[in-house]
Amino acid sequence: MESKRNSPAVTSANFPGDSNGIVGKRSFLGELPEPDVFIVTSGGRRIPAHTGIMASVSPVLENLIYRPTKRRSSEKIVPILGVPCDAVSAFVEFVYSSRCTEGEMEKYEVHLLALAHVYSVPQLKQRCVQSLHQRLTVDNVVDVLQLSRLCDSPELYVRCMKLAYHHFKAVEQTEGWRFLQHHDPWLELDILQFIDESESRKKRAKRRREEQELYLQLSEAMDCLEHICTEGCTSVGPHDVDPTKAGARKKEPCGKFATCQGLQTLIRHFAACEKRVSGGCHGCKSMWRLLRLHSAICDQPGSCKVPLCRQLKLRSQQEKRRDEARWRLLARKVVTAKAMSSLSQVTMVMRRRRLEEEAIKDMCRPSRARGARSFKLGNGK
Repeated sequence: MESKRNSPAVTSANFPGDSNGIVGKRSFLGELPEPDVFIVTSGGRRIPAHTGIMASVSPVLENLIYRPTKRRSSEKIVPILGVPCDAVSAFVEFVYSSRCTEGEMEKYEVHLLALAHVYSVPQLKQRCVQSLHQRLTVDNVVDVLQLSRLCDSPELYVRCMKLAYHHFKAVEQTEGWRFLQHHDPWLELDILQFIDESESRKKRAKRRREEQELYLQLSEAMDCLEHICTEGCTSVGPHDVDPTKAGARKKEPCGKFATCQGLQTLIRHFAACEKRVSGGCHGCKSMWRLLRLHSAICDQPGSCKVPLCRQLKLRSQQEKRRDEARWRLLARKVVTAKAMSSLSQVTMVMRRRRLEEEAIKDMCRPSRARGARSFKLGNGK
């Protein structure tokens, strides 16, 4: 305790070698002991620092500071070369305060990212990555991409790749791209592969969405077919119900399914078409496919009112046709698409209900607070 009290205090006035006024910036840390290490820059600037602070933030600096040296000298020196002196000063300032001004970050973000990577300062590295992402443009994306690969920043690397993918025609016209073609063909190949894979994913996603829409349409057609054959609708009803009575029940267009009117028209054509037995026309073939799909999905053929449901299921079981596996696969996909659609709708309803409840709570909080304040004021009087 006595030695600590008698040790000379260090301020911005008596800090040796404080040519950049760094200690003055660290006034919030209070008085510091004498510096025991100096950071030497390319321009010959000597930045005083403390081994304990530098080693606690950077394991690389810790190894450099405490490594054995051949020369016996009371003065410890850590050279940081190859970057501007002010960038090194900003780096040391961040080590002490975990802060960096916007001006320093905008001017030296590339150098600070390199220093943060080399000396393993993850907080500064993340700050530089965020700054570079905010200032990422078509003109500098190739340079930042090279830097992100050298500094092992996958987050920045992916962001650069996405920008290059979305604006590739503009990137091709930049000086950075022309430099890349002549000096770094491997990175050029990586960018082209990323663009090709992104296009493939985009096409697969589009094809998957189209397939899901088709399965949902088939699922709606199955529900509509059961609705017509079980309940009856505008002009078509169950086979065991008088059609005149069924028609008298509903005169207005059906609003339950968007495909109901078209499916009724197809059923009437199927019942009256003369080509149905010999293979049928295009409309009859479509109706046969709908009936076949229904029989593959239906799990109660004994009580089902859809025409030919039981017969088609028995026939498929007896004949074991080659396309039976395809029909089962199609039926499974239609059922899965319907379940996923129902689940997403339930999730959206629950989310909307939760947001409404949170909004109601937010609206109620201020009124309670106003009531409490008015109550206290009333007591004060």
